[in-house]
Amino acid sequence: MPNVLSKEEVKLILNAHSNIKHKMMLSLIYSCGLRCGELLALRPIHIDSKRNIVLLKNSKGKKDRITPLSPKILEMLREYYTTFRPTTYLFEGQIKGQPYDDRSLQQVLKQALKKASITKPVTLHWLRHSYATHLLESGTDLRYIQELLGHSSSKTTEIYTHVSTKSIQQIKSPFDDL
Repeated sequence: MPNVLSKEEVKLILNAHSNIKHKMMLSLIYSCGLRCGELLALRPIHIDSKRNIVLLKNSKGKKDRITPLSPKILEMLREYYTTFRPTTYLFEGQIKGQPYDDRSLQQVLKQALKKASITKPVTLHWLRHSYATHLLESGTDLRYIQELLGHSSSKTTEIYTHVSTKSIQQIKSPFDDL
């Protein structure tokens, strides 16, 4: 079963950094359900602000897919872009034109967890799992979630039905009728 954070925990993590690049990277992973490698491979041309989508090229399984881009994230991206002016990759490391290092991104998450006082062993992939579960809990059809995550098999996406607590929370205990 995938590990999932509550919306409150996600908010704490995303708001932990004052550094706009760090905040932007974590926010984009969660808001689009990205894998770490997908985020680091993004180029500015993959952001379609007219259609509010992110184009993901050569994702897992060498597939391309699109994911919706939140208007709030687009606003943050514009601010980030104005500040950093990335050339080749959307998130560049110390050397201009080179992608941000995945180990550095993991450190960014670790720092956010510390600042947010979250002691769970959270990984970047937990943000993707949380995105999928939160979509399911808000009523998004499993088939759409499968498309958004780029899963070939619906079986892969169905794991999120096991961690979604919305339906479980609606069940009334027979104890309450005693």
